[in-house]
Amino acid sequence: MGRPYGRDISASTVAFPSYGPAMTRPMTTRQMTTRQMTTRQMTTPPMQDIEVHLPDRPGALADLGQALGEAGVSLEGGGVCTVDGRAVAHYLVHDGARALRAVEEAGLGPAAVRDVVLARLDQEVPGQLGTLARRLGDAGVNVLVQYSDHAGNLVLLVADDDAATCRAVVARWGSRGLTAHGGRAAGR
Repeated sequence: MGRPYGRDISASTVAFPSYGPAMTRPMTTRQMTTRQMTTRQMTTPPMQDIEVHLPDRPGALADLGQALGEAGVSLEGGGVCTVDGRAVAHYLVHDGARALRAVEEAGLGPAAVRDVVLARLDQEVPGQLGTLARRLGDAGVNVLVQYSDHAGNLVLLVADDDAATCRAVVARWGSRGLTAHGGRAAGR
């Protein structure tokens, strides 16, 4: 399947334009109209995941949170998991390059920034995650990391080679308004 998911942009970072005072507290997806969401998608950089390997010690998460906060990076979802003494953080951010610089300047890591695919599940219908994951699996997409953002969207990280297929499956999922059982969702 080629190389692992994402790309490390530490060598060639791209700075995104400042959001300015009017964009410091963006509306959640639930608060936006379709037109506002389309405009936001066209005018703001895509959300990205920052993955940071942390030492398994008290205060490591605090160090990460403080470094990102001091750099003005807001966390829009994610979390930390420790397995076999290895702590790995995944957080959704608006400015991956800024987040990566902050992590590196704090001496944390290794770290990498990757593009994500966002999907919306109907929280009122049990089985949505399983159904979407089955469709992704049937399409040959291996989901490497999954979490939710603060607006209730599903955040998916997949191998670079799987990204286009993942986006196509998610687009079909969203455009059809499917329930977990394959039928039409009420009101969609």
